[in-house]
Amino acid sequence: MKTFVIIGSTTGIGLSITQKLIQNNRVFGVSRREHSELNHTNYTHFSFDVLEDSWDTISFPEQIDGLVYCPGSIQLKPLKMLTDKVIREDMEINFFGAINCIKAVSDRLQQNSSILLFSTVAVQQGMPFHASISSAKGAIEGLTRSLAAEFAPKVRVNSIAPSIVDTPLAKRLLNNDRKRELISNKHPLKRVGEVEDISELACFLLSVSASWITGQIIGVDGGKSSISL
Repeated sequence: MKTFVIIGSTTGIGLSITQKLIQNNRVFGVSRREHSELNHTNYTHFSFDVLEDSWDTISFPEQIDGLVYCPGSIQLKPLKMLTDKVIREDMEINFFGAINCIKAVSDRLQQNSSILLFSTVAVQQGMPFHASISSAKGAIEGLTRSLAAEFAPKVRVNSIAPSIVDTPLAKRLLNNDRKRELISNKHPLKRVGEVEDISELACFLLSVSASWITGQIIGVDGGKSSISL
Protein backbone atom coordinates (compact mmCIF):
# COMPACT_ATOMS: atom_id res chain seq x y z
CA MET A 1 0.00 0.00 0.00
CA LYS A 2 1.40 3.38 -1.02
CA THR A 3 1.25 6.58 1.01
CA PHE A 4 0.13 9.91 -0.44
CA VAL A 5 -0.04 13.40 1.05
CA ILE A 6 -2.75 15.65 -0.37
CA ILE A 7 -2.66 19.33 0.56
CA GLY A 8 -6.18 20.69 0.15
CA SER A 9 -7.78 17.27 0.49
CA THR A 10 -11.31 18.24 1.50
CA THR A 11 -12.62 20.40 -1.31
CA GLY A 12 -12.81 20.54 -5.09
CA ILE A 13 -10.11 18.76 -7.06
CA GLY A 14 -8.20 17.74 -3.94
CA LEU A 15 -11.29 16.03 -2.53
CA SER A 16 -11.85 14.10 -5.75
CA ILE A 17 -8.21 12.94 -5.86
CA THR A 18 -8.39 11.88 -2.22
CA GLN A 19 -11.60 9.91 -2.73
CA LYS A 20 -9.99 7.98 -5.57
CA LEU A 21 -6.72 7.28 -3.77
CA ILE A 22 -8.07 6.14 -0.39
CA GLN A 23 -9.65 3.05 -1.90
CA ASN A 24 -6.27 1.34 -2.21
CA ASN A 25 -3.73 3.65 -0.54
CA ARG A 26 -3.00 5.45 2.70
CA VAL A 27 -3.77 9.15 2.37
CA PHE A 28 -2.72 11.92 4.72
CA GLY A 29 -4.93 14.91 4.01
CA VAL A 30 -4.08 18.46 4.98
CA SER A 31 -6.70 21.22 4.94
CA ARG A 32 -8.44 23.76 7.13
CA ARG A 33 -11.52 21.61 7.69
CA GLU A 34 -12.34 17.92 7.78
CA HIS A 35 -14.90 16.38 5.42
CA SER A 36 -17.58 13.87 6.39
CA GLU A 37 -17.18 11.92 3.13
CA LEU A 38 -13.57 11.06 4.04
CA ASN A 39 -14.39 8.90 7.05
CA HIS A 40 -12.21 6.00 5.91
CA THR A 41 -9.68 3.75 7.63
CA ASN A 42 -7.04 4.69 5.04
CA TYR A 43 -7.43 8.43 5.64
CA THR A 44 -5.75 10.66 8.24
CA HIS A 45 -6.53 14.37 8.45
CA PHE A 46 -4.42 17.28 9.68
CA SER A 47 -5.98 20.72 10.19
CA PHE A 48 -3.78 23.40 8.63
CA ASP A 49 -4.03 26.90 7.15
CA VAL A 50 -1.48 27.63 4.41
CA LEU A 51 -1.50 31.35 5.21
CA GLU A 52 -1.23 31.02 8.99
CA ASP A 53 0.47 27.80 10.08
CA SER A 54 3.98 26.38 9.92
CA TRP A 55 4.69 23.16 8.02
CA ASP A 56 6.83 21.81 10.85
CA THR A 57 3.69 21.41 12.97
CA ILE A 58 2.46 18.52 10.77
CA SER A 59 3.49 14.94 11.57
CA PHE A 60 4.08 13.84 7.98
CA PRO A 61 4.51 10.09 7.39
CA GLU A 62 8.10 8.86 7.31
CA GLN A 63 7.75 7.47 3.79
CA ILE A 64 5.81 9.30 1.07
CA ASP A 65 5.11 7.97 -2.42
CA GLY A 66 3.29 11.02 -3.73
CA LEU A 67 2.61 14.65 -2.81
CA VAL A 68 -0.20 16.74 -4.30
CA TYR A 69 -0.46 20.47 -3.61
CA CYS A 70 -3.97 21.69 -4.48
CA PRO A 71 -4.56 25.05 -2.71
CA GLY A 72 -5.25 27.92 -5.08
CA SER A 73 -6.95 31.26 -5.47
CA ILE A 74 -8.91 33.22 -8.05
CA GLN A 75 -8.29 36.95 -7.78
CA LEU A 76 -9.56 38.39 -11.04
CA LYS A 77 -9.07 42.16 -10.92
CA PRO A 78 -7.76 44.93 -13.17
CA LEU A 79 -4.12 45.75 -12.49
CA LYS A 80 -4.98 49.09 -10.87
CA MET A 81 -7.14 47.28 -8.32
CA LEU A 82 -4.49 44.73 -7.36
CA THR A 83 -3.13 45.74 -3.98
CA ASP A 84 0.19 44.47 -2.69
CA LYS A 85 -1.79 42.44 -0.13
CA VAL A 86 -3.75 40.60 -2.85
CA ILE A 87 -0.64 39.86 -4.90
CA ARG A 88 1.32 38.64 -1.89
CA GLU A 89 -1.57 36.44 -0.78
CA ASP A 90 -1.78 34.83 -4.23
CA MET A 91 1.95 34.12 -4.08
CA GLU A 92 1.74 32.77 -0.53
CA ILE A 93 -1.12 30.39 -1.30
CA ASN A 94 -0.01 29.19 -4.71
CA PHE A 95 3.78 29.38 -4.76
CA PHE A 96 5.34 29.78 -1.32
CA GLY A 97 2.90 27.28 0.17
CA ALA A 98 3.92 24.72 -2.44
CA ILE A 99 7.65 25.28 -2.22
CA ASN A 100 7.69 25.25 1.60
CA CYS A 101 5.57 22.10 1.69
CA ILE A 102 7.94 20.34 -0.71
CA LYS A 103 10.92 21.40 1.42
CA ALA A 104 9.19 19.97 4.50
CA VAL A 105 8.69 16.51 2.96
CA SER A 106 11.51 16.18 0.43
CA ASP A 107 13.61 13.87 2.63
CA ARG A 108 10.61 11.54 3.04
CA LEU A 109 9.91 11.06 -0.67
CA GLN A 110 10.65 7.51 -1.77
CA GLN A 111 12.32 6.22 -4.92
CA ASN A 112 9.95 6.57 -7.91
CA SER A 113 7.67 8.93 -6.01
CA SER A 114 5.76 11.80 -7.61
CA ILE A 115 4.98 15.46 -6.89
CA LEU A 116 1.95 17.02 -8.54
CA LEU A 117 1.32 20.76 -8.64
CA PHE A 118 -1.34 22.91 -10.26
CA SER A 119 -0.99 25.80 -12.71
CA THR A 120 -3.68 27.40 -14.88
CA VAL A 121 -4.42 27.81 -18.58
CA ALA A 122 -4.06 31.57 -18.01
CA VAL A 123 -0.26 31.27 -17.78
CA GLN A 124 0.08 30.20 -21.43
CA GLN A 125 -2.93 32.08 -22.77
CA GLY A 126 -3.10 35.78 -21.94
CA MET A 127 -6.35 36.67 -20.20
CA PRO A 128 -7.44 40.06 -18.87
CA PHE A 129 -7.63 40.55 -15.09
CA HIS A 130 -5.43 37.49 -14.43
CA ALA A 131 -2.16 39.32 -13.71
CA SER A 132 -1.84 38.22 -10.09
CA ILE A 133 -2.86 34.58 -10.37
CA SER A 134 -1.01 34.10 -13.68
CA SER A 135 2.17 35.40 -12.07
CA ALA A 136 1.81 33.05 -9.11
CA LYS A 137 1.03 30.04 -11.28
CA GLY A 138 3.81 31.00 -13.72
CA ALA A 139 6.15 30.59 -10.76
CA ILE A 140 4.67 27.11 -10.23
CA GLU A 141 5.47 26.15 -13.82
CA GLY A 142 9.07 27.28 -13.38
CA LEU A 143 9.27 25.39 -10.10
CA THR A 144 7.89 22.25 -11.74
CA ARG A 145 10.57 22.14 -14.43
CA SER A 146 13.39 23.09 -12.07
CA LEU A 147 12.52 20.49 -9.44
CA ALA A 148 11.96 17.83 -12.10
CA ALA A 149 15.59 18.35 -13.10
CA GLU A 150 16.85 18.60 -9.52
CA PHE A 151 14.98 15.57 -8.16
CA ALA A 152 15.51 13.21 -11.12
CA PRO A 153 15.75 10.26 -11.27
CA LYS A 154 14.31 9.65 -7.79
CA VAL A 155 11.20 11.87 -7.89
CA ARG A 156 8.99 12.92 -10.79
CA VAL A 157 7.48 16.43 -10.78
CA ASN A 158 4.58 17.51 -13.01
CA SER A 159 1.83 20.12 -13.11
CA ILE A 160 -1.72 20.15 -14.41
CA ALA A 161 -2.92 23.42 -15.93
CA PRO A 162 -6.74 23.45 -15.98
CA SER A 163 -9.17 25.98 -17.32
CA ILE A 164 -12.14 26.81 -15.09
CA VAL A 165 -13.45 23.80 -13.17
CA ASP A 166 -16.73 23.54 -11.28
CA THR A 167 -15.40 23.74 -7.73
CA PRO A 168 -16.26 25.82 -4.64
CA LEU A 169 -13.35 28.11 -5.55
CA ALA A 170 -15.02 28.98 -8.88
CA LYS A 171 -18.55 29.21 -7.44
CA ARG A 172 -18.97 32.97 -7.92
CA LEU A 173 -17.94 32.68 -11.57
CA LEU A 174 -20.50 29.94 -12.25
CA ASN A 175 -23.37 30.99 -10.00
CA ASN A 176 -26.04 31.27 -12.70
CA ASP A 177 -26.92 29.59 -15.99
CA ARG A 178 -25.99 32.60 -18.10
CA LYS A 179 -22.45 32.81 -16.69
CA ARG A 180 -21.97 29.08 -17.11
CA GLU A 181 -23.14 29.22 -20.73
CA LEU A 182 -20.86 32.14 -21.58
CA ILE A 183 -17.83 30.44 -20.04
CA SER A 184 -18.67 27.09 -21.62
CA ASN A 185 -18.85 28.68 -25.07
CA LYS A 186 -15.30 30.01 -24.70
CA HIS A 187 -14.06 26.42 -24.75
CA PRO A 188 -13.94 24.29 -27.92
CA LEU A 189 -15.57 21.39 -26.03
CA LYS A 190 -18.39 23.72 -24.93
CA ARG A 191 -18.48 22.91 -21.25
CA VAL A 192 -16.93 23.81 -17.93
CA GLY A 193 -14.50 21.31 -16.45
CA GLU A 194 -15.56 18.84 -13.76
CA VAL A 195 -13.34 17.75 -10.89
CA GLU A 196 -13.18 14.21 -12.29
CA ASP A 197 -11.63 15.55 -15.50
CA ILE A 198 -8.67 16.66 -13.40
CA SER A 199 -8.52 13.96 -10.73
CA GLU A 200 -8.39 11.13 -13.29
CA LEU A 201 -5.22 12.60 -14.80
CA ALA A 202 -3.84 13.41 -11.35
CA CYS A 203 -4.11 9.80 -10.21
CA PHE A 204 -2.47 8.63 -13.44
CA LEU A 205 0.47 11.01 -12.94
CA LEU A 206 0.90 9.72 -9.39
CA SER A 207 0.94 6.10 -10.55
CA VAL A 208 3.68 3.84 -11.93
CA SER A 209 1.91 4.06 -15.29
CA ALA A 210 3.39 7.57 -15.59
CA SER A 211 6.90 6.51 -14.61
CA TRP A 212 8.49 8.13 -17.71
CA ILE A 213 6.70 11.47 -17.37
CA THR A 214 8.35 14.36 -15.54
CA GLY A 215 8.83 18.11 -15.95
CA GLN A 216 5.54 18.45 -17.83
CA ILE A 217 2.81 21.10 -17.68
CA ILE A 218 -0.28 19.29 -18.93
CA GLY A 219 -3.31 21.28 -20.04
CA VAL A 220 -6.75 19.93 -19.12
CA ASP A 221 -8.79 22.82 -20.43
CA GLY A 222 -11.43 21.76 -22.95
CA GLY A 223 -9.06 22.74 -25.77
CA LYS A 224 -8.88 26.38 -24.71
CA SER A 225 -5.08 26.68 -24.70
CA SER A 226 -4.48 25.23 -28.16
CA ILE A 227 -7.59 25.66 -30.30
CA SER A 228 -8.76 29.01 -31.63
CA LEU A 229 -12.51 29.59 -31.77
